[in-house]
Amino acid sequence: MCLAVPMKVLEVKGTQGTLEVGGVIRTADLSLVEPISVGHYVIVHAGFAISTMNEDEAQKTLALFKELENAAPQEGASDE
Repeated sequence: MCLAVPMKVLEVKGTQGTLEVGGVIRTADLSLVEPISVGHYVIVHAGFAISTMNEDEAQKTLALFKELENAAPQEGASDE
């Protein structure tokens, strides 16, 4: 399964961006969503920012991801 994740833009250098979500920092290609600035949120899939998103929607989406994470069975947990 593939998942696209909202990430905050920390730095832009040409068509490359340094992005952050949940304390994890990654780089991604921003050429599909130019122009983009520090502080914007983008949806990232397979190393490419594929669209932009406002901060409110990004935070709502990340909260839903957190709910899914919390609801999922923990690895190594027993049903007993």
